[in-house]
Amino acid sequence: MALYAIGDIHGCNRSFQALLQKLNLQGADELVLVGDYLDRGPDSKGVLDTIFELEQAGHNVYCLRGNHEQILIEALSSVTYTLQRFYGAGGKATLRSFGVMAPREIDDYYLDFIHDLPHYVEIGRFIFVHGGLNFDHPDPLYDQESMLWERYWYDKINYEWLEDRYIIHGHTPIPQQQHEGLLLLAKNGPGRMINLDTGCVYPYREGMGLLTAVNLDTFEGIYQANIDQ
Repeated sequence: MALYAIGDIHGCNRSFQALLQKLNLQGADELVLVGDYLDRGPDSKGVLDTIFELEQAGHNVYCLRGNHEQILIEALSSVTYTLQRFYGAGGKATLRSFGVMAPREIDDYYLDFIHDLPHYVEIGRFIFVHGGLNFDHPDPLYDQESMLWERYWYDKINYEWLEDRYIIHGHTPIPQQQHEGLLLLAKNGPGRMINLDTGCVYPYREGMGLLTAVNLDTFEGIYQANIDQ
């Protein structure tokens, strides 16, 4: 049995499927997806369909809520500000993938899934979250807003609270070299956080344009170049 985690997919379904082929999930393996399945890339609907296919095939898949899923939830209110925020975050590409003109026209099957996504999950010694944790709060697992939006929080980590656990997250794109450095620190002991977001949807940024998975039993990175754009 292996435990894998994958970073921000952002509508890049072909890249997602190619990475899954590299993982070759077996029956007892576990897979955590840390959110941001939607927006910017060309096939957000296809990403969700691929997730549903994994679940229907009996794979152990844990899906978290990302800030882009939250933006869609808020856009369902049709308030002008939230709709503009959704469009500005790449939501028009999401609507095109569903063949609709407005968020509320997306099929309830998909919206129910998005509404039900949890903000974090803890498996063994790993805490999975989309963005980060608020270590200014007595209970870092209380602040759901920070779980979706927090960036640049490493210098605030309360290691007494964290103990021997690791925090696995996405949300903030980093180049592959930086990601590999975090893996090396985690594998050798002192590192307690791993950022999975290597900017799959940003192939024009140096060192990015990769969808990344990590085998958390071995701290091995598995990379798939963006083949959607």
